[in-house]
Amino acid sequence: MKKIFSFLKQYRKEAILGPLFKLLEASFELLVPLVVADIIDVGIANGNRNIIIRDALIMAALGLIGMLFSITAQYFSAKAAVGLAATVRHELFNHIQNLSYSRSQTIGTATLLTRITNDVNQVQTGLNLALRLLLRSPFIVFGAMIMAFTVNVRAALIFVITIPLLAVVIFGIMKITTPLYRKVQSKLDRLLGLTRQNLTGVRVIRAFNNEAKELSDFESGNEALTQMQQHVGRISALMNPLTYVIVNGATAGLIYYGALRVNIGELTQGQVVAMVNYMSQILVELIKFANLIVTISKAIASADRIQDILEIETGMEMIPPEKTSDDRCLEFDHVHLTYPDAGAEALTDIHFSVGHGQSLGIIGGTGSGKSSVVNLIPRFFDATSGTVRIDGQDVRSYKPEALRKKIGLVPQKATLFKGTIRSNLLMADPEADETTMWEALRIAQAEDFVRGKEGGLDAEVAQEGRNFSGGQRQRLTIARALTRKPEILVLDDSASALDYMTDANLRRSIRQADSNMTVIIVSQRTASVRFADQIIVLDDGKICGLGNHDELMENCPVYREIYDSQFRKETAGKEEFREKE
Repeated sequence: MKKIFSFLKQYRKEAILGPLFKLLEASFELLVPLVVADIIDVGIANGNRNIIIRDALIMAALGLIGMLFSITAQYFSAKAAVGLAATVRHELFNHIQNLSYSRSQTIGTATLLTRITNDVNQVQTGLNLALRLLLRSPFIVFGAMIMAFTVNVRAALIFVITIPLLAVVIFGIMKITTPLYRKVQSKLDRLLGLTRQNLTGVRVIRAFNNEAKELSDFESGNEALTQMQQHVGRISALMNPLTYVIVNGATAGLIYYGALRVNIGELTQGQVVAMVNYMSQILVELIKFANLIVTISKAIASADRIQDILEIETGMEMIPPEKTSDDRCLEFDHVHLTYPDAGAEALTDIHFSVGHGQSLGIIGGTGSGKSSVVNLIPRFFDATSGTVRIDGQDVRSYKPEALRKKIGLVPQKATLFKGTIRSNLLMADPEADETTMWEALRIAQAEDFVRGKEGGLDAEVAQEGRNFSGGQRQRLTIARALTRKPEILVLDDSASALDYMTDANLRRSIRQADSNMTVIIVSQRTASVRFADQIIVLDDGKICGLGNHDELMENCPVYREIYDSQFRKETAGKEEFREKE
């Protein structure tokens, strides 16, 4: 939690002025019972109307000045709380963006979403109330006790007994509820995970008629969350009645003692009223403080959870740059990869190199490790052993921004963002002009349908590109990667939704586009990789074939089996003719 509130330093002035003005407002509030006592004992007792009017005006002035101080305190407290929340949210988002794939996958999307939304809001609310009440309420409580001593020492001893009892109740309940609120947030994480899974996979759930099971799972998670919230709510709910019992008991004792002392002339009626008013102030402030403690308990639990995320290492360690004399564009030097908590290696002894302007095809069955190879290039994961080099330099020595500017990656899942076609293309290069964007669309075989859209480049894109077909989404994501004009273009099975003719035209356009661009094509289609300068055949995370198409047809049974399963001889001849055309 210390790290969270270290961000409050830039709002130090507001964090000081907010409680300060609240204390000034509280000081004026403590004077009110004395003015009331003066009205009763001097004004009403002596029938002095001038005293009554004067004291009434003093009370009105105290109230007005206190209100101004309270508004000022509210302004500074809110500014500090909102500012802290914005800073924490920014730092948390930035930290999440820098986490490696393995770290972010281990934590889970639902957990990260809860941290950056609900937990940050809890911290903001807790800080706002704390700046306003955390000092004010104890100040009123102890101030009222001190003022009571100025009225009558013996009667004020009731305050001395009451306040420690209240402290035991409040802080005892706080100690019990703080860890429970942390458990509530954990259960909320799990429920959000279930909800997110259901919303993203709703079509699959309906297709397999699995609604009843998913509903049952959700109800179980919701019931567990509800029971935990009810449990901690019952404990927190004890605070108000217990404080009421203690304070009202003290008030009754104060009135009884005061009545006896008024009869013998030791206390005046106004002084008894003042004492009761001070006790009422204590009651009101302790109720506020009790509710504040509940809010602060939630805020502390949320702050600890946020700090847990901020303290996670990004998993992206940098090493000093050490460039070799080799100028090959991409090199895998005996690379091994094991995913976190995995029982076996995903990649074993991957060794190959690609020169500038060359093309590389990667083919293999499902689960053979094709995407794992691709993920090592932009350093989404780090190799367990071995080295991945770009331009002769270890990828771990590049800054992530510099490394990824060299690479245009088109992932398996075509992902578009809500906005326009233009805004999606500009994600690759914010300074790209229309000529560059249209050229990228032409190469990606997307120019025709984009020109046919109303607005062209400014045509609307729905969330996740739902207003486009699967093939259109894939072509737009390829165009986005090409807009960057990368040194290395990686197509990770990104043409799976395209027909053979469009796929062939796409690859031909890419070959003709930039002779210096290295192209890596990952596919399960032999037609997509057969004209690459080199083809890597993967099987169970190992290279079982390396060469061009003709060499692999002769020497690699796995490649030949894949090829034969996809094409008959006559179909293959037609495909070859279309490719060369």
